[in-house]
Amino acid sequence: MPVTTGVPCTVYVFHRSAMDALELRIRSEYREMPGLRLKPDQAMRLWSLDRSTCLQALDDLVQRGFLQRDDTGRYALAHNGQ
Repeated sequence: MPVTTGVPCTVYVFHRSAMDALELRIRSEYREMPGLRLKPDQAMRLWSLDRSTCLQALDDLVQRGFLQRDDTGRYALAHNGQ
């Protein structure tokens, strides 16, 4: 049902891609549990993901500075993760 305000305006509708939604979910999990440290196989089970999708999401978040990968291959919240 349209709403009339009497004032002209522009409405923007943003759609998230599946990867954006997944990365948002992963960010939420790490913010809820800041000490979380997951190997890829653990992350795949936790979020029910295939290996390729999981690694892509985790690596994207590393590139953005939200996660870091340690010497044992675990992904953890970066010190400056926001």
